[in-house]
Amino acid sequence: CPVVQRHYKDDAMQNLAKKWMKKGVIWWAIDSTNYAKAEAVEEWRVAKKADQPILLDPTGDVGRAYGAKTTPHMYIVKDGAILYQGGIDDGAKDDATVNYVDKALAEISEGKAVSEPKAPPYGCSVKYPSGA
Repeated sequence: CPVVQRHYKDDAMQNLAKKWMKKGVIWWAIDSTNYAKAEAVEEWRVAKKADQPILLDPTGDVGRAYGAKTTPHMYIVKDGAILYQGGIDDGAKDDATVNYVDKALAEISEGKAVSEPKAPPYGCSVKYPSGA
């Protein structure tokens, strides 16, 4: 997806993940693409220098359980509660000025409520298996 590629360009997604993983956040990527192959996903992860593990979800069970519609569709979950869901930032068409994920994680780390718990997700559609 060009949108995912854009977020990995210049290590933007990787740096955000590393920043928060250093602070104890568990960061997972979940690939709910029905035709994703483990070897190809791992090659992509290594090539992009992404430290976070990638969970393969070829049945789409995890993605559907969370209501994921696009790649990327970001979620922050703490103690079983979804504290944020939506786009990584406000840059669906233009350069992003607010990174919602970074902002929400900063608020959570400061003991504050997430000021914007939802934002519209954007990107390519998740390629769930048909008929499932």
